[in-house]
Amino acid sequence: MKTTGMILALILAAFAAAPAWAGEPGAAPGPSADELMRKAHLATYYAATDGIADVEMQIVNSRGKVRVREFTMVRLDLEEGGAQDYYTYFRKPYDVSRLTFMVHKLPGETDKRWLYVPSVDLVKRISADDRTSSFVGSDFTYEDVSGRHWSEDEHRLLREEALDGRDTYVIESTPRAPGGGFARKVSWVNREHFVIVREEYYGSGGDLERIYTAERVEEVAGVPTATLRRMEDVRKGQHTLVTFSNIRYDVGVDEGIFTERYLKNPPREYIR
Repeated sequence: MKTTGMILALILAAFAAAPAWAGEPGAAPGPSADELMRKAHLATYYAATDGIADVEMQIVNSRGKVRVREFTMVRLDLEEGGAQDYYTYFRKPYDVSRLTFMVHKLPGETDKRWLYVPSVDLVKRISADDRTSSFVGSDFTYEDVSGRHWSEDEHRLLREEALDGRDTYVIESTPRAPGGGFARKVSWVNREHFVIVREEYYGSGGDLERIYTAERVEEVAGVPTATLRRMEDVRKGQHTLVTFSNIRYDVGVDEGIFTERYLKNPPREYIR
């Protein structure tokens, strides 16, 4: 009887310590981790129906040397949370000037990616194996640019906590299939607007490999937007800063520009 009483006491203590979203009596059921990551993905990568922004990328190596890239990015959502197109046109420096990068994002399928290299007048199809490769020498990958679809991972809500004075959900994600570029990822999602404000990427050995942070989140035309983003490569001791400016949403981007023809001939109505 004494043992039974001790077990009962432990069970009651566990229920008393459980947070409201874990099923506290009388509390409304909290959102699932899958739903939270769906909202985070939509807020971070599907803001409005389309968007255009000028981007400055500073790549800082372990010795503090800085390389700068300047480009314009155009995005069009064909379906909320679904098919999506990206077009990126590089201006500076000279070695990447006029280089263009295009993505047809197809959830549930392999994304289609192309590069146009003007120095050799070549349109190159980027294979699916390249999506975790460095994007133009930065600490961001090709997949980071257009976003990894939430359905590719399994998610688990770890906790809720404050980060830089803002309430966040902390969610762990693990790839459903090999080739995701990480073994485990932990994301901090702002509870108010659901923009992802921090991510930690861990390798198969459990080591922390990369850290993403949204250094500045601003409202642009009523849309919460991470206008300053940082990706740190912990292993190499280097990082990349990305600043977005001249951001425009819902401008009526023409779907026809996301073709190989426009890789060589940038659409001047969007690329000024």
